[in-house]
Amino acid sequence: MVVFWFLLIALVVVVAAVALFVAGGGSGAALPEAAADRTVWPLPADRPMARSDVETLRLPVALRGYRMAETDEALDRLGAELAERDARIAELEAALAGAQAAAMGGGGAKAAGRTEGGDGEEGEKKE
Repeated sequence: MVVFWFLLIALVVVVAAVALFVAGGGSGAALPEAAADRTVWPLPADRPMARSDVETLRLPVALRGYRMAETDEALDRLGAELAERDARIAELEAALAGAQAAAMGGGGAKAAGRTEGGDGEEGEKKE
């Protein structure tokens, strides 16, 4: 008798679920666009982001996952700041390579000048 009641309740639940699906828009139409509600922006606007900002960032969750607009904005900003930092690093590496090349080229000439000048001065003093 318990099995009968269990099966009857399960049947009622299944019929109700199918009825809700059909009545609620089970026509196969695409889902409507997400509502444009925004939360407070957690990233600093007055300075570049730091590692701690990214670690504490918690993107808002919507009914169907993360809010696309805010997630895209955060990722776009991270991408732009990383590109700026990469460009700055490349600029500094190029400047460092130029300074090292100048030091190597200038240092070799200075050493040769000292040797030649030293020999010449000693030769002049000896004469």
